[in-house]
Amino acid sequence: QVQLVESGGGSVQAGGSLRLSCVASGRTFSSFAMGWFRQAPGKEREFVASINWNGGSTLYADSVKGRFTISRDNAKSTVSLQMNSLKPEDTAVYYCAVSLRYNGRDYTPSTRDEYAYWGQGTQVTVSS
Repeated sequence: QVQLVESGGGSVQAGGSLRLSCVASGRTFSSFAMGWFRQAPGKEREFVASINWNGGSTLYADSVKGRFTISRDNAKSTVSLQMNSLKPEDTAVYYCAVSLRYNGRDYTPSTRDEYAYWGQGTQVTVSS
């Protein structure tokens, strides 16, 4: 059974940092792109960042570019999201996801329907 488990969420003041991690189990994900999304109260789940199968290509939402960094460790079946210079508008539940699609070696999907499996989410709260 496929399982994605996020950790690392919490509460932080504006300007602070958090590092989210997501561990995948149940199958080998080293050949597939992975990503992070977030959902704030009353809003749609939105794309944050994605990374291709070997970590050589990344894609970020404009709202987090320059502040967040996505990375992966295939040996540990883990994808991480380093979040710096956090803002109150970053407050949301953060979800990791894995895509089973293939669209080239540098494939970095950015839409929800491109992803097959999702974690349960971890809360990030940024206070001003």
